[in-house]
Amino acid sequence: MIRIEPRENASRAFAFGIPVLSAVISLAFAAIPLLAAGANPITAYGEMIKGVFGSVFAVSEMLTRATPLIFTGLAAALAFRAKLWNIGAEGQLYLGAMAAVAIGSGLFDISGILLLPLIIVLGAAAGAAGMMAPTYLKVRFGADEVVTTLLLNFIILIFLQMMLEGPLQDPMGLGWPQSAPVLDQGMLPPLMNRMRVHSGLILALVLAAIAQFMLARSVWGFKLRAVGENAAAARHAGINVSRSLFGVAAISGALAGLAGVSEVAGLKGYLTADLSPGFGYTGIVVAMLAGLSPVGVVIAALFIASVFVGADSMSRAMGVSSFLADLVVSMSLLCVLVGGFLTKYRILRTKGATA
Repeated sequence: MIRIEPRENASRAFAFGIPVLSAVISLAFAAIPLLAAGANPITAYGEMIKGVFGSVFAVSEMLTRATPLIFTGLAAALAFRAKLWNIGAEGQLYLGAMAAVAIGSGLFDISGILLLPLIIVLGAAAGAAGMMAPTYLKVRFGADEVVTTLLLNFIILIFLQMMLEGPLQDPMGLGWPQSAPVLDQGMLPPLMNRMRVHSGLILALVLAAIAQFMLARSVWGFKLRAVGENAAAARHAGINVSRSLFGVAAISGALAGLAGVSEVAGLKGYLTADLSPGFGYTGIVVAMLAGLSPVGVVIAALFIASVFVGADSMSRAMGVSSFLADLVVSMSLLCVLVGGFLTKYRILRTKGATA
């Protein structure tokens, strides 16, 4: 017979090694379809590494791809710590992006020095607002936030399309559903000349460091972890569970909104309905791969961004489908979920009872 029981003391090295081992195992599994396609896995992974670290431009592209993933990964990690399952980061990202273009395209007469800070603040506020309704429904009526946030994603995307064909549409765009461009003074400064990586990366790293400190060293972080571990016990200890949930919901939504701001005001310069290739959903994978640790989110985002950028390079060099990147990411998540289970529980084999 097999018995599953909780682990009493899992070492820090064991808990940290699980995500790393999961990433390695996922790459090993991904070698199977490469072999089926007739490609040499070692050569293919060599092209992936070259595509990520082979030049300054390649590294900058990886950092550019990682920036929104850090924001959405932090959004998911903090919310999940409180057992608030925010699946709506994709919609909150678009809310932040819409706020950014509404302010940054000159719709309102705002002086240049105030424009960029206002874009950042209002983009974060728009993302936070997108998480308030699902949280209220959860606290007040016990509604499942997984369902409400997921449905809200589709509502926001429909609203986005309406706005891009209405108030936000570029009058010079010949009818194309895209917004007017963000003014130059409203754009996030680039970090390197003639490269796409921008200062949104610095903002993401600073916020990750703050989140790590607050989670580990502050009263707010203690209350958040207590609510996540056992909401009933936290309430009995005098913690206002509802206030904690609304607080982390606002922060989570704001971080997702900043992902939209970084893409609009840092990279694209305008808004279209295909701004995000799924950054909100990939952020969940980032958070899970990081073990819900803000510092781990940065590392996981860099890993996943490297996989995507490297897979594109490998596809061009070897004629292998770039969808391999999605395969590696999904395998990483599955391995992390299994590894997380093994971190918390151990499987024992026991002898059956004899007559």
